[in-house]
Amino acid sequence: MRGLDPFCNSTVYPYVYNLTSSYADQNNEAIIVTTSVIMFILAALFFNLNIFSSVSDVSAILNPSVRLFLSTSLSLFLPVMSYLFSEAKNEGATIAASYTNSSIYSQLGAELSLRARTILMWMLLVELLRKKAEAILVNVGTQWYSAGTIDRFARIAWLGYLVFYNVKSTGKKAIYGILWVIAAAKFLQRVVINELLKRSFAYGKNAQLLNSYMSQVIVQPPQQAVGGSELLKTCKYTVMGEDSLERVAGSHGYIVDAAAHSGGSSTIVTVGDIWTSDGLLKENHRLRRLCLSFALYKLLRRRFEDIPISSEETRNCRDLIFKGLRKEEVPMDIPISSSEETRIFKGLCKEEDTEEEQSAEVALFQVFNDELHFICEYYHSVLPVVLSSPFFFLANYILFPIVVNALCLLIFVACGNGNVPYAYHRITSDNYIIDTGAATLARCLLKGIIRSPVVLFASIDLGTTTLLLLAFIYEQVWELLVFILSNWLTVSLLCQYAAKPHWRESHILSGFMRCIQWVRSKLSQPKLCFEQFSVIGFCPLLSFTMPTKAAPKEVQKSILEYMVAHMDGYDIDGRADPLNTGWSTLQLDKHRPYRSLLSLVCESKSIAEFILTCHIATSLLELQQTMGPHRKVATTLSKYCAYLVAFSPELLPEDKNGTERVYMNMKKELKEELGGCWWYHISLRRTRYKRLTEMGKWQQEAATVVQKGSQFGKALMEKAKENDEPVWELLADLWTELMVYVAPSGGELHDKAHKEALAKGGGFITVLWALCTHTGITRPALAPWEAARQAFQEP
Repeated sequence: MRGLDPFCNSTVYPYVYNLTSSYADQNNEAIIVTTSVIMFILAALFFNLNIFSSVSDVSAILNPSVRLFLSTSLSLFLPVMSYLFSEAKNEGATIAASYTNSSIYSQLGAELSLRARTILMWMLLVELLRKKAEAILVNVGTQWYSAGTIDRFARIAWLGYLVFYNVKSTGKKAIYGILWVIAAAKFLQRVVINELLKRSFAYGKNAQLLNSYMSQVIVQPPQQAVGGSELLKTCKYTVMGEDSLERVAGSHGYIVDAAAHSGGSSTIVTVGDIWTSDGLLKENHRLRRLCLSFALYKLLRRRFEDIPISSEETRNCRDLIFKGLRKEEVPMDIPISSSEETRIFKGLCKEEDTEEEQSAEVALFQVFNDELHFICEYYHSVLPVVLSSPFFFLANYILFPIVVNALCLLIFVACGNGNVPYAYHRITSDNYIIDTGAATLARCLLKGIIRSPVVLFASIDLGTTTLLLLAFIYEQVWELLVFILSNWLTVSLLCQYAAKPHWRESHILSGFMRCIQWVRSKLSQPKLCFEQFSVIGFCPLLSFTMPTKAAPKEVQKSILEYMVAHMDGYDIDGRADPLNTGWSTLQLDKHRPYRSLLSLVCESKSIAEFILTCHIATSLLELQQTMGPHRKVATTLSKYCAYLVAFSPELLPEDKNGTERVYMNMKKELKEELGGCWWYHISLRRTRYKRLTEMGKWQQEAATVVQKGSQFGKALMEKAKENDEPVWELLADLWTELMVYVAPSGGELHDKAHKEALAKGGGFITVLWALCTHTGITRPALAPWEAARQAFQEP
């Protein structure tokens, strides 16, 4: 080859010739080149997914859009690659037959061509990485021999046939056989994990068992408590250990005796046990709240599995959250009299304890955000973090690799017919890359990559194999790190810590858990965020390009205060004033001047129309340069509700098709007012503001959403000229009430929509939905304004 020194020429030429010899057939050249390029892109995608997912978060969830793309791409991968393997095999045999006396042929061997072996290596490595696109589904009732399991078994069997019936030489068969053994062991590992999850009363069957347990715990007479931490110390919600309850299957579920496990020797760890524990749990309130999130996640799972939640339980949970968790006093710092071990931990965590995180509102919403993260990983995890425990760590990450290594050693010995030195020697001599040296070969290929097209594509093939191999190794390391740093393992260790006194006395175990929390604090954590969409601002075409905003403390405080006020209205029968879309806000004395202005808007028959009307008005008022907490609350919730209408209509209480129709009509009208579709997407915000302001000056009766919003916004701007603070306070109260109104569940379809939204990580409305589900907040059957009027008219 031109441009290469004699050493590189003699090193590269045999490898490149054998790999690209099938290029001589012009009919196959396009297919082979396309295959190399596509495989390189796929390998780069796998590698980037492992790198960027690890940098961004320690989550075991893969974005559903990416997972769908990978699943679709990989569904045809094995058939297509099997065809290409067959073509490469036949082409190699044809070329080998014509060069029987060639020195090149004798050097490279008389069996499967290098091109065919490269394709086979790709198939094996992709099979090892395929679990990146497969969630560990915990579905009770499904059999281990489901369609996905059978499909993967067929792939493993087919790859085994290709390896052991086509690769002839000892060294090559040992390499490919070891990779196949690892793939088969990973398949068996996934089957066993799925079966453990489905059959275990701690996971798959936990919802039915927990429902029976809660029915007994709730009916027991509650202990008198003043609230705050004292109320949490009496909480009997189980965190872990309920699978040890003695149970008998009955006609209406399992029959358990919760009272028999209420003593000090009980294996059940409850929320009360966590709050009464000393040591690490007493020092770190965030860890205690994480255990509460885990207990609530178990309770909420029953909603997804069609198990009803009793009114007594919602009343109990309502008191626990609003009278207990919300009023708990959390100290800003760790006491000075703490031990040396605690002072070290204080130094490690001093960056974590910010003023915002100590806020009661932020802490409460973080509990429910962590709860949804548990549910999201339970249903959509691609890694077995759900089983996180010290025992599973020993079995899955210590014993299982030992067994796999033993099987690989067995294959290695079997390929050498029991002669270990001979097998080891043949691995080196039969594999050209190992014999030459991967680094040496790569260096020589890079020298000729510009001068020769065949060297370029040979380099792409070698790079593809290298990326797939590195992605697999990296994924194994990252899976171990995700397991160790997962909240699941943290909760498991904390329950052991609370249940076993000798754990609390061990400085090693306590220090280990503190180190885990310190490492987690250095990584990015899932935060509560709002997607921000404005019809006046830039209009993104796709939801994943939507700008997001960390949930402001003022917004969380406003929503929580409204919910507390609503909960305070509950009477002895558990009824409260009905939720509505702002009508009750207008009944407040401080908003009396705005009743005539807002009464018709609040009586809109469509939630989507009401949201878009108020959003346009709020957006117009937002352009006035004013600041304040009420403005932050109103604008944040306005843009988030507009996002729900435009991109997540299934999460709103109305029919999805009706909501989409309202939004499309508004969008069509706005395009007409701005001069067409082109100007709708590229016009500046000031242009939209000016046009909508001009529409607001019209005196005729508004008939459309844009007209109503423009006139409403213009009227608010006139009111704000005198004093804008009352106007922003009105909008903040209005959006807060609306946000709480749309959050509760509207039926099975609504629950299903939130479950599907969890695959994307959920959102603030899903967090609010979980809070409403636990506390029993519901929407009235009547229209919002009719229900509110009826409530205010009652004596």
